[in-house]
Amino acid sequence: MKQLFTGGQRILTKKYAFFLLTVILFWLKTYFVYLTQFNLGVNDKMQQFLLFLNPVSSALLFFGIAIIFKGRLQQWLLIIINFVLSFWLYANIVYYRFFSDFITFSTMTQSTGNAGDLGGSIASLMNGYDVLFFIDTLIVLSLVLFRIARPSAERWNIRAIFTVFVSAVMVFIVNLSLAETDRPELLSRTFDRNYIVKYLGAYNFAIYDTIQNARSNAQRAMADSSDINDIQNFTKSNFAAPNPNYYAKAKGMNVIYISLESLQSFAINYKMPNGQEVTPFLNKLTAGADDTTYFKNFYHQTGSGKTSDAEFMMENSLFPLSQGPVFQMKGLNTYQAAPAMMNQRGYETAVFHGNVKSFWNRDQMYKSLGYERFFDSKYYDMSAENTKNYGMKDKPFLKETIPYLSNLKQPFYSKLILLSNHFPFGMDKEDTTFQPGDFGDSVVNNYFQSANYMDQAVEQFFTDLKKAGLFDNTVIIMYGDHYGLSENHNDAMAKVLGKDEITPFDNAQLQKVPLFIHIPKVAGGTVSTYGGEVDVRPTLMSLLGINTKNYIQFGTDLFSKQHRQIIPFRNGDVITNKYSIVGGNVYANNDGKKVEDSLGKPYEDMAKKMLDYSDKVIYGDLLRFYHPKGFVAPDVSKINYNTDQKIPPDSNYGVSSTQTKK
Repeated sequence: MKQLFTGGQRILTKKYAFFLLTVILFWLKTYFVYLTQFNLGVNDKMQQFLLFLNPVSSALLFFGIAIIFKGRLQQWLLIIINFVLSFWLYANIVYYRFFSDFITFSTMTQSTGNAGDLGGSIASLMNGYDVLFFIDTLIVLSLVLFRIARPSAERWNIRAIFTVFVSAVMVFIVNLSLAETDRPELLSRTFDRNYIVKYLGAYNFAIYDTIQNARSNAQRAMADSSDINDIQNFTKSNFAAPNPNYYAKAKGMNVIYISLESLQSFAINYKMPNGQEVTPFLNKLTAGADDTTYFKNFYHQTGSGKTSDAEFMMENSLFPLSQGPVFQMKGLNTYQAAPAMMNQRGYETAVFHGNVKSFWNRDQMYKSLGYERFFDSKYYDMSAENTKNYGMKDKPFLKETIPYLSNLKQPFYSKLILLSNHFPFGMDKEDTTFQPGDFGDSVVNNYFQSANYMDQAVEQFFTDLKKAGLFDNTVIIMYGDHYGLSENHNDAMAKVLGKDEITPFDNAQLQKVPLFIHIPKVAGGTVSTYGGEVDVRPTLMSLLGINTKNYIQFGTDLFSKQHRQIIPFRNGDVITNKYSIVGGNVYANNDGKKVEDSLGKPYEDMAKKMLDYSDKVIYGDLLRFYHPKGFVAPDVSKINYNTDQKIPPDSNYGVSSTQTKK
């Protein structure tokens, strides 16, 4: 044993040994993480080889910084660099466990203000064995602390240092060349983060993403009024004429949006093994109760901004960004959003959210969208029994919102954001008697409890709207904002859905979220039209009798006979009423089986054009150059959310007026 220790010590005193050991350990650790923590969709031997190869160039590049120095300093720099890179990798692991996505530069730099609110969810994503993701750091640290690896007094010569950096570049060039052979246009398809990580690695993706972010920030300065012309022609030519059976049927009515946090369509009409319905009230609406139309083939299209991305699409008919939440990155842009459009038609506009107003930069973004009033957490009773996770529980939130709605000037345009059905979905015992699932996954099990709680809250809200005399003159749009259960829970979801396994096609179908539209005096029911979140604003405007042909919008009216049933996703996937294009493969919707790739090409091309044009609008802030007749952008300097917006003392719904003094 002593001889082995002495032999190892002798090897590690060699000039290059400690560096090479650090590189190799880090390389193997990263490869192990790729295989076990990320679902990268490795399909063939070439992709397997590239997944194994891609950590090498990053390791040589970053650890190469340390070899410029000598002795003990070189060793400690190698340890520090190893820890920083390992921490970055681990941050991506935790992020991926919920979002099934990778951290971008924008996510990291723009979302720091939300970090305090995310604590509970982040903790639930961590596991005891996660320390193993730092095992290489602990090994090299131990070797130095116990003086097994002693520093070499000899400095690396220039040729050796140069060789390391040239090797990093050469390995990357070989890596990229092979990747481009297997996946053409890899770097030009900037929305394919999963592909970039699979082919080039998490660290190279971070470098690429930083460059892309700097490039996008320069686009606004370089944009001019001519950049909007092609986009305007595209959206006009793809405008869907209104359906006369629905056009202006809700003219002059109030509007209430309700964001159904994390609700996926599989929960609708789903029965637990004991026969209990998860969403009994919403189930009735699918049958047309309360003049409600249910869209069973409706998909979320959010990116990293999740709930905020859904809000953005609903009110702008623009896509979210491929990198970072648009609410955080582009809150100062000029928009022609639904709230601003309604302001100019005599509507009072207000948004209600049981959380702090700064979360996701809402206090700035809502001004840019044209919301006159913002009722955030300071207008609600945020006592411990009324709050969980990200803010206020749904039942007290909706109950306390009724008096505010009742005292808005009619007609009004409003939005309510629910929070209870949020990851990790645990419920306080006093709030539910609904039994959790038994599918071998606590997150999935709890999901059914919190979804049922939300269903009860919505039912009570409908009752309260009727009591307040608002229901029969209000369009109510309820939508699932994004998925709640990521691909990391596929084993349990297979049991939920009665399948042997969840396929890529199944994963795409699990992105369906419910869309309910209550239109007073218009018969409802379930419709099979395919659509996504960008389609909702054109749909609502048509119901209100507002012609949006001259506005820049990438969705089309869901009730129109000309509605375009193409649903692009920010990861490059596309859903249509016939095919699902997932991970570059094309599946027939009727049976989920693969078909010829050529059948999906026209839809992919159209989706890419839509996403590219939308990105140009946002990155270039192009709407500042475009002025539809009758529209004036909101003056954000005149919107103030800091003034008290009290309830009149005679209100008899929900909270008392004294609760607004907080």
